Amino acid sequence: MTFAEFVLESLQMKEKCPELKNPPGNLFMDHIADMIIRIKNGGQAGLSSVLVPYSRVKLAVAQVLLKENYIKAISKKGKKGAKFIEIGLLYENGSSKIRGVKRVSKLSRRVYRGVKAIKPVKQGFGHLILSTPKGILTNIEAKKEKVGGEALFQIW
Repeated sequence: MTFAEFVLESLQMKEKCPELKNPPGNLFMDHIADMIIRIKNGGQAGLSSVLVPYSRVKLAVAQVLLKENYIKAISKKGKKGAKFIEIGLLYENGSSKIRGVKRVSKLSRRVYRGVKAIKPVKQGFGHLILSTPKGILTNIEAKKEKVGGEALFQIW
């Protein structure tokens, strides 16, 4: 059984059992942090892909990571109630393309950066992902567009 089949089977079980639909502790979970840590850990474990629950923000973040060559592919899977995103991981010389991630803005502390406060990450070898009025952008794109926003996370 592949990981994708396992996730589909568990999601189908949640539909049959109403007490599994909203498990305790999910209310205050940081979903973006969960996504980026799944991607980083999957790369370190040597997986070919990882699955994350679907949301429009996560899909937009994944599209930015795809455009910046941190991941290989994105595909939406699942039905109406149980959607998720399958993210294909990218490897370079046998190691993951993603070396590290750091969540900047958290549930308890939101961090906003104006266009003048946006600095390079790891001397230009990484990216800062921002949520701006023009969508999810990297630090380089936000500087070009001359917009600031909420600093979601750093990736290198």
